[in-house]
Amino acid sequence: MKKFANLDGIENTHTFKDLLRWQRERRSNKKDLTRQIQQSTEKEPERLKENRSKHSITWIGHSTFLLQMGGLNILTDPVWATKMGLQKRLTSPGLSAGQLPEIDLVLISHGHYDHLDFNSIKQLKGKISFYVPAGLKGLFRKKGYQTVTEANWWEEFVDRGVKITFVPAQHWTRRSAFDMNTSHWGGWVIQDLKTGESLYFAGDTGYFRGFLEIGERLKPDTVLMPIGAYEPEWFMKVSHINPEDAVKAFLETGASLFIPMHYGAYRLADDTGPEALERLEKEWEKLSLDEARLKVLPLGETLWKEPVS
Repeated sequence: MKKFANLDGIENTHTFKDLLRWQRERRSNKKDLTRQIQQSTEKEPERLKENRSKHSITWIGHSTFLLQMGGLNILTDPVWATKMGLQKRLTSPGLSAGQLPEIDLVLISHGHYDHLDFNSIKQLKGKISFYVPAGLKGLFRKKGYQTVTEANWWEEFVDRGVKITFVPAQHWTRRSAFDMNTSHWGGWVIQDLKTGESLYFAGDTGYFRGFLEIGERLKPDTVLMPIGAYEPEWFMKVSHINPEDAVKAFLETGASLFIPMHYGAYRLADDTGPEALERLEKEWEKLSLDEARLKVLPLGETLWKEPVS
């Protein structure tokens, strides 16, 4: 069975002993889980259902976004699960699956359960085409989904006026005891071929040299970048990017706008959503970056994008 790998042979090689060390540290490193990131007070589900012309970005939570580009409704890593393992979801999704318009495309970054949840996918409406990393098509077929396209890194597809490119990430995947890295992982760059507007959904990743190449080859305008699940960093660094490195990665892509994600929904690590956001904003200020290039979306809020001139 084929196994997939990161660039430069980077591996997630933590042992059971490392896991026990992390659990000991967690018991002594108590965090305030009563303070969480905010829901938007300006949700627009009806406008989203009616829209088929304007470019919009709606953060639903974690790595789930509704993207409206090229007249299509595109969903990334759709997950509405109320639990992840034994941990309850910390914040409610910004919109329910029932509040969404009919979906045209679903883009999956990798097979971890917080990014690929078939119970959530079942709730979606529409005649959906699924784009998934290499190695996942068989699982989708077993679940009854037939319109499924697999992708290897740098493969691109044109679908109804948008170009979709699967790009590298630094991560790993597993859904059972026997399928470690038998499917791939990555991000997606989506480009509206009519307007030229381009968006990079980074998926789940540690910091790696690929960000620079993605920027040079595909020149995204907007980056949806993870900032959470990085603590303890000695354990998480290979697979999860911290806020400071997320800013570095964003700058390497050459994009104009940074939208953070992958924080505040599940307790996958020891950092909290507010902590991740505070570190991001502190780094932004430290580097004297233009405030207009950072857009922090409350849960359920929509950013309506102007066409690229």
